[in-house]
Amino acid sequence: FVACGAAAGVASAFNAPIGGVLFSLEEGASYWSTRLTWRAFFCAMITLGTMFTIRNFDTAFGYAEIDKLFSFGEFNSLTGEHSNFSIWELLLFGVIGCLGGLIGACFNAANEALTLWRMAKVNHSKKRRFYEVLVVSLGVSILSYAMPYVWGRCTELPSDMQDWNNQEKNLVEALVPFQCIPKKEYNEVASLIFTDADTAIKQLFHFRESGEDDSSTFSSAALFLFFFPYILMATVVYGIAVPSGLFVPSLLSGAAFGRLCGHLLHKLDHTSGTFADSGTYALMGAAAVLGGMARMTISLTVILLEATGDMQYVLPLMLTLMAARFTGNVFNEGLYDIHIKLRSIPFLEEEVPAIAERYEIVAGQVMSKTDVKCLRPVERAGVVYDLLRSCRHGTFPIVDTASGGTLYGTASRSMLCTLLQRRAFGDPGVLSESAYTPNSPDGNGNTNSDISRLGPKRLSPLVQWDTIERVFPRYPTIEDAEMRPNDRNCWLDLRPYANTAPFTVNETASIQRSYRLFRTLGLRQLCVVNHNNQVVGIITRKDLLPEALADSLIRGRNAQNRGENGNGGQGDEPDETESLPILS
Repeated sequence: FVACGAAAGVASAFNAPIGGVLFSLEEGASYWSTRLTWRAFFCAMITLGTMFTIRNFDTAFGYAEIDKLFSFGEFNSLTGEHSNFSIWELLLFGVIGCLGGLIGACFNAANEALTLWRMAKVNHSKKRRFYEVLVVSLGVSILSYAMPYVWGRCTELPSDMQDWNNQEKNLVEALVPFQCIPKKEYNEVASLIFTDADTAIKQLFHFRESGEDDSSTFSSAALFLFFFPYILMATVVYGIAVPSGLFVPSLLSGAAFGRLCGHLLHKLDHTSGTFADSGTYALMGAAAVLGGMARMTISLTVILLEATGDMQYVLPLMLTLMAARFTGNVFNEGLYDIHIKLRSIPFLEEEVPAIAERYEIVAGQVMSKTDVKCLRPVERAGVVYDLLRSCRHGTFPIVDTASGGTLYGTASRSMLCTLLQRRAFGDPGVLSESAYTPNSPDGNGNTNSDISRLGPKRLSPLVQWDTIERVFPRYPTIEDAEMRPNDRNCWLDLRPYANTAPFTVNETASIQRSYRLFRTLGLRQLCVVNHNNQVVGIITRKDLLPEALADSLIRGRNAQNRGENGNGGQGDEPDETESLPILS
């Protein structure tokens, strides 16, 4: 759902359905499959279809138009059939990418420090979060209003616009005459601050500029005065208790930075025409700053291409984004990755952690032992109820005591809660507790127990599988189940509902294998068994994070040191891992 929602959001905002799907692939999911690709594509398609229908509802079957929530405007070639840039300018685009990566790294480091302060001082109180929003909103409003006042200069509107297209003329009409003569002058900073981000970024992309003549554009000082406070405000605002966003502030501040670079290059160009237009540099700056913050490459390239609709920028955007990513990775991680770690979300990266490649770590060192709770194939209802009340685990191993405690299967929490809610209990007298204590072997070496003689006989009413899954995803919780005193000794037969073929890994398997199983199969937990197929532990996503792997490696070394300092190392470690106890 998160991946599909991300694809739909990007598709609606930038009219980029393919970019939205790639964004979900690159940033929105740790597990990807063909089915998820189709679902994300379908969501993006329905999103565009809905927008198309709503915006063209009154056109019947005539020609229709579709607008974007955030538009880059119309990009055209300024020199006929040639591109708007020279081949040698790719080096300059790479430099802008490196600078954007440096800006993004500074943004991420500052926002990380600010987020840590919020987590310690603000986020634990709803009142403080509310007051923080009020204070930040007031500060941003004051600073945004003060910036045009500090600029205090009026620029004449362009007069000779005969060869300008309609888009450029409309942008001139959108200029803000703050403290200036209306329809004659405009305030450069106010035209970027007091307009919506959609219009501001079009102005940065499409206002003309050539040589030393800057009468129809924004000056270097105005661009700098807008860029620095704006990105500072974006750093502070990102993370408060309101949806502030990252894409639009990064694109707008990056566009100002890129246009500033283009304007400075044109100041050096006394012959006019040596460098590309400042709008091209603004586009590269927008890609560089956003790429330096989020560290996206493939998806962001496609998003920007779909938003601009001009394929001449494929190579410059690829080069700029790669340079921004490499430069930013020298200093820190992307902003999304930073916030994922700050919130302790067990997100598994594509590559196996470096510590797992450097040291020989096996599943038995990483697995959890004490937190694993096992059930029997036929269990008392009271035992299951108490277990679900005492822990929040999502899956429980089922251990078959009739065969020496081997793994029988697994049972999900949602299934157990549904069975308890529907009171799928059996008569308490149909089976005795001695059934779980196998008798002495007979002459053939077989053990005698009631469980082994049950066969396919069910001890509780059967609940159909479609009944259990009908309420997805709103499964009942343990609070919805009622446990009466007379029901506690009733039997709950889990055999018809158990997953009898769960994914398992041997305790001697490498951690690289366990990690790839989680990534390629989209697992949430993995049972660890010994050579006798007895459950000895369980691995979750949190156990595979680099920090958890480092802790397990330290614990293993400490245990080894204690063994060496003991009685000659004898008797400190068992010969083989013992199986986990069973609830009863």
